[in-house]
Amino acid sequence: MQRSKNLLIIVGLILSGLSAASAQTAPTDSVFTLDEAIAFALEHNQNLLNANIERERASRNVKEVFSEGLPQINGNIDLSYNPQIRTTFIPDFITPAVYQTLINQGLIPPDTEIPNSPPVPARFGTDYAGSASLNLTQMVFDGSYFVGLRAAKTFQELSQKDQIKTQIDVIENVSKAYYNALVNMERQELVEKNYQRLDTLLRETQILYENGFAEKIDVSRIKVQFNNIEVNRKNIVTTVDISKALLKFQMGMNPRVTIELEDRIDDLIFRPIPPQIFEEFDYSSRIEYSQLQTNKELNILDMKNIKMQYMPAIDLYGSLGAVAGTNNSGDVFDFKNTWFEFSAVGLQLNMPIFDGFRKSNQIQQRKLKAIQLENTTEQLKNSIDYEIRQAAANYQRAVDYMNAQRENMGLAQEVYDVSKIKYEEGVGSSIEVTTADADYKEAQTNYYNALFDALIAKVELEKAYGVLNK
Repeated sequence: MQRSKNLLIIVGLILSGLSAASAQTAPTDSVFTLDEAIAFALEHNQNLLNANIERERASRNVKEVFSEGLPQINGNIDLSYNPQIRTTFIPDFITPAVYQTLINQGLIPPDTEIPNSPPVPARFGTDYAGSASLNLTQMVFDGSYFVGLRAAKTFQELSQKDQIKTQIDVIENVSKAYYNALVNMERQELVEKNYQRLDTLLRETQILYENGFAEKIDVSRIKVQFNNIEVNRKNIVTTVDISKALLKFQMGMNPRVTIELEDRIDDLIFRPIPPQIFEEFDYSSRIEYSQLQTNKELNILDMKNIKMQYMPAIDLYGSLGAVAGTNNSGDVFDFKNTWFEFSAVGLQLNMPIFDGFRKSNQIQQRKLKAIQLENTTEQLKNSIDYEIRQAAANYQRAVDYMNAQRENMGLAQEVYDVSKIKYEEGVGSSIEVTTADADYKEAQTNYYNALFDALIAKVELEKAYGVLNK
């Protein structure tokens, strides 16, 4: 947790530095409510933009798979020059025929042995050749194609759910960053009030000391408190800048833009948890559960696709073209006399017979994966149940603690006010005032820490219950 906080601070410092370095060219200030900040992030956050692109890619994949079932037309043109025509060896069928003729005519004895002549080298072809064809293939039946098309659409659905998951993460991060900046701004206002209060107290004590109504040690005690608040006053400015820089980073906003928050702490509402929150919960409202269901459907389709590969595939094909051959290069372009047309139409059937049990083993793997997905589903449901109960308990505990710290802060202020009045009237001591001041500032710190924890618990409860993006 500490490492995560340090990382956020480092990121914030970097972004804050970029903002300060380009302050002279900073665009116009922007004021956002939380809802407006979320709406801006849903349009500009880089992770969400990439998720939108991935969703579009999935849509294009569906169209790609669909195109495989449309007619496939290809053209081919080939012109070639053969400086050396390839030699082909053919049997010597002339010599035996001559001998047999002479025997039949009685010109040589019948028992004359016909010699076994070697193969005759021959060259078939022309110096110049050409061909041109247009080929068409149309799928008639392929079970894998139709299952694959359905799987592509299901994968598109999964990419849409992935995009929703990214959207929920963006809303969560922006909400937490917004609340962090909002609480720090409230702290800044309080530190400024404390600074003004101690500044007044220090000046009044200094006057009392100069007139002999206070001791030097009284001034020193208050001066210590004043020095501390002065340092805190400078630090809180940096803290607010860092928290705003982090918010702009989560929103996908230009770091040079100056951002202001419109919401106020007093406007925040912490509603009690309804008792029926557990009874009325639907697991499908959690995007993780919905993603898992889609993965189960993809596994079923994958299994069907493998089974369909046992079925024959039928394609209709046709080709139309012409060929040419000549020993004169000028005749290659004599399309009327040198080129000769050809055409063919046919039906091709591809029947799988035996694949060494490859598809059978693939199906068994998918069946085992289905069992794994069922186990994962049960585990996810148990995890969601736990998350909701834990988030609800954390939220209630955080709200109760926040209310207690708010009351403590009010009581600490009353103690400080009474101590200050007693000191000014001469019936109290500076130690009592400085102690009350330290307790008051500690109560303030505890309250704002509790407030931030309650806001984070509120976001996590909404996420656990699946309503963060509603």
